[in-house]
Amino acid sequence: MILSDRGIKAYIQRGLMKIEPFDESLLSENGVDLRIGCEYARFKRINKVLDVTSEEDIEEYYERGDLCKEGGLVIKPYEHVLLHTLEVVRIPYDLVALVNLKSTLARLGLYIPPTVVDAGFEGQIVIEVIGSSFPVKLKAGIPFVHFILVRLDSPVERDYSVRGHYQGQRGIKLPKIPISIYDIREAKN
Repeated sequence: MILSDRGIKAYIQRGLMKIEPFDESLLSENGVDLRIGCEYARFKRINKVLDVTSEEDIEEYYERGDLCKEGGLVIKPYEHVLLHTLEVVRIPYDLVALVNLKSTLARLGLYIPPTVVDAGFEGQIVIEVIGSSFPVKLKAGIPFVHFILVRLDSPVERDYSVRGHYQGQRGIKLPKIPISIYDIREAKN
């Protein structure tokens, strides 16, 4: 079941969920809009192969910047950029959040992959934004994603805070590598 505006306000007022800073004007009938924060990370176009199973300096694959200091960010055609929400969220153990790009930005050709924020997550949300067929300039503070909260059939047994790599993140936290390899021979049995 998707929470309504009343349901979202009730969770926040009872201290069960956090969205800070919370601006009630960004609340809609079935979710809340979240705004762009200051940091960004552009994916660099380099030919070096990144092996996700080894320890490498992930920073060399990204170019970091600050939308607040630079007056915004122009996302080039089909470019991939990491942005984060201004808001810090804390999701309770009986909810998950679905994150969708705001319709106006999608109508400009921008795209984000399907994004789910797990029960128990706390922090700013990092979103990959993929550029349109033409350059688009974004600025910090613009509402850019719609945050839809869905109630689970029961609270989770093992929440994100137990296993989550990105718990407590502020700003852009780059991907965690190495990624573990599981023996697929054992999985076949």
